[in-house]
Amino acid sequence: MALMKKDMGGAATTLSLAAMLLEGNAPVRLRVLLPIVENSISASAFRTSDVYRSRKGLSVEIGNTDAEGRLILADALAYASETPSDLLFDFATLTGAARVALGPEIPPFYTGDDRLAQEIAGQAGAVNDPVWRMPLWDNYDSGLDGKISDLVNVTSGPFAGSITAALFLRRFVADPKRWAHFDVYCWNPSTKPGRPEGGEVQAARLLYELIEARAEQRNAKS
Repeated sequence: MALMKKDMGGAATTLSLAAMLLEGNAPVRLRVLLPIVENSISASAFRTSDVYRSRKGLSVEIGNTDAEGRLILADALAYASETPSDLLFDFATLTGAARVALGPEIPPFYTGDDRLAQEIAGQAGAVNDPVWRMPLWDNYDSGLDGKISDLVNVTSGPFAGSITAALFLRRFVADPKRWAHFDVYCWNPSTKPGRPEGGEVQAARLLYELIEARAEQRNAKS
């Protein structure tokens, strides 16, 4: 709980990338959505086994009340998908499982498009903004199926938490080949050269370069 303030890292990353694109006068049409939620105990807080209807119309049973971020992110992705776009990115400090797998310095990312994954990995290496692709493993998707709802917000087992969270989000995306999800940590546990202890932007630098490169390619063709 002492580090709970870092859970706004996804929104901070989104705003950082947006600011970079605006300040750089990138020739793109940018849309920014920030779903915000307060995870606090109160009389109106949701409870385990509650069922909520999402913006997409899918009903979701709450299996873990601490997995609230993916609920609002799912609604934001469904809303974003209502308008066609070339690229759709989301960022969230979504799972501890991602940190168990890759540690605090390497956020995993997920996408349904191999070409987009190669672009992301290439730009990550070029600007020293490390990320690592993880699989949208379809065999785990059925673990999200609900018994009294369309789906549950967490699986019943303890494994592959970052993957199943990404699979949950994928159900709300209209075109997974134009989408990438980044399970960021956005926090340096200790000071290192150029990276002081505390908040750390992750993935925004590489995506700035990727978007700029795509815009240049598009302009060259036109």
